[in-house]
Amino acid sequence: MSLHEDAVRLRHMLDHAREAVALSRGKRQADLEGDRVLSLALLKLLEIVGEAAGRVTAETQIRYAAIP
Repeated sequence: MSLHEDAVRLRHMLDHAREAVALSRGKRQADLEGDRVLSLALLKLLEIVGEAAGRVTAETQIRYAAIP
């Protein structure tokens, strides 16, 4: 994989993480439990972040080791 592909993956991770934060802003646990669509949307966004993270090269992971 190339560094360009990693850059695309990192951008996808950032975009989807920001969207998850925006969807959850102002929500409480009860809101999440009572709204199946919200719950599934957040789950999907986090799934996308995780899948993209798993495909980032070792070189890029080392470069950004401070990011969990």
